[in-house]
Amino acid sequence: MFRLAHITDPHVGPLPRPKLRQLLSKRATGFMNWHRGRGRHHDMDLLAALLTDLHQQDCDHIACTGDLCNIGLPDEWETSRIFLEALGAADRVSFVPGNHDAYVRGSLEGLLAACGAWTAGEDGRSGAFPYLRRRGPLALVGLSSAIPTKPFAATGRVGPTQIEAAERLLRALADEPEPPFRVVMIHHPPHPGGARPGRELKDAEAFIAMIARAGAELVLHGHNHVGSVAFVEGPNGAIPIVGAPSASARSIREHHRASYYLYDIVRDGGRFAITAAERGLTAEGTIGPLRPLALIRA
Repeated sequence: MFRLAHITDPHVGPLPRPKLRQLLSKRATGFMNWHRGRGRHHDMDLLAALLTDLHQQDCDHIACTGDLCNIGLPDEWETSRIFLEALGAADRVSFVPGNHDAYVRGSLEGLLAACGAWTAGEDGRSGAFPYLRRRGPLALVGLSSAIPTKPFAATGRVGPTQIEAAERLLRALADEPEPPFRVVMIHHPPHPGGARPGRELKDAEAFIAMIARAGAELVLHGHNHVGSVAFVEGPNGAIPIVGAPSASARSIREHHRASYYLYDIVRDGGRFAITAAERGLTAEGTIGPLRPLALIRA
């Protein structure tokens, strides 16, 4: 059995104090939003408790699908690196960035310079997408949907170059004598309708058409701060597309509270069997088991 954990959208705080010139951009609205309540919603003590629980689950690998930062400040890049180090060594954690990591022009490049080790692919490159990482029976394919946007927008885009390269990777993996369990990682919900207008993946139709052609065993994303499961029909049946809540969210709403997902993957002859469950903040305020995830379409 191989155990994979999925964690997303930690929005690591506290927010550093920015210089005035750093607020002459979209960062000004993000800074105000943080101090109007977003900073209280993302609880760092809760995030630390969640990580403590995660590290007790004997995971073989951890997938992190973005939004380490809040408004893309240079001081946040070091904080993000410290968070990833706490999550696990670079060979045991795979990371893809989110829209808050690319908050303004230059933010994503700065973050990847600090945290590139967690994106290093089999080809030795880091900060290049899509990347391929092989871990046990898994092949993790990481894509970046992170782009800078105008104020009050949080859209993403993968782009034709990444989509074409990802399709080549996924097809080549499927053609291997003993095909691996292919896990696709992306920040934005990659299916049409997966996020409301202004927050959606702009090329979701092209991305999902590619997945439908090439196939995958599991697609992981974040962004919505809510637990969700959707499906797309692939060459060998339905492919689950799973979104996890924010790992630091202190919410009273079920499926919005801080949590992470665990996937137990077993090769069963020429196929794989997978079971999934959620652990996180309970209604009683403790960290523990929450619910199993249904990854087979009824």
